[in-house]
Amino acid sequence: MTLGGNKLSTRTAVRSSRTRGGRRVYRPRVAVDRTSPVPLYYQLAQQLEAAIRAGELTPGTRLENEVELADRCGLSRPTVRQAIQHLVDRGLLVRKRGVGTQVVQSEIRRPIELTSLHDDLLAAGREPRTSVLELGPATADERVAKELGVPAGAEVVRIRRLRRTGDEPLALLTNYLPRDLIALTADDLTEHGLYELLRGTGVNLRIANQTIGARGATAAEARLLDERRGVPLLTMTRTAYDDKGAAIEYGTHVYRASRYSFALTLVER
Repeated sequence: MTLGGNKLSTRTAVRSSRTRGGRRVYRPRVAVDRTSPVPLYYQLAQQLEAAIRAGELTPGTRLENEVELADRCGLSRPTVRQAIQHLVDRGLLVRKRGVGTQVVQSEIRRPIELTSLHDDLLAAGREPRTSVLELGPATADERVAKELGVPAGAEVVRIRRLRRTGDEPLALLTNYLPRDLIALTADDLTEHGLYELLRGTGVNLRIANQTIGARGATAAEARLLDERRGVPLLTMTRTAYDDKGAAIEYGTHVYRASRYSFALTLVER
């Protein structure tokens, strides 16, 4: 710390790093002014956010732990914790058990078009990764039966997948298909998007009814998406039809609101 007049500030080096457990730990430059009316936690949070926006702290970057950052900045640990939590709440940082605090990947913005999430991630230059949680026959309840145009209680195919971008979980996807529409394997769904597989069999998707909403994460969803129980999630339900008007798939999906958004273009009528 340096003392100049009545102004006491703390400055640290930028871009310094060290390796711990095979990961690079970054120590960003920060400077706090103790004479400023701006709270110290907010000063720290603003400078960390600026480093993220400027690309000094890139997605996946791991920060030093709170104790080290507090000692280096001459701040209390609660102050540092409050600054980090502020950025976690803003969706810029994420805390991962056993890993530490990391800069999150940039938000995925998805256009409202008849495309799959897999296709949109590829188009955006992101790496889609899929874990197939369930693939097999299921009994259609009233909602699924209505959407697919089959009798209640009829056998359909249910698919549940966890979609990641890189190593970060992004969405839980549940889809229902008519029983004899397409033969699928877990390997197919790991390597390809569902719409890509449907197109490959000659299915021509033409139109869909879609609803977007939000709700709190269940305990199971929070565990899979690396979120807290009750954290807001975006929801999307979609029924897609082919060029003959037949219902092809009914999907109910949830997305991490901190990492995902829908983009719409509105036209005056």
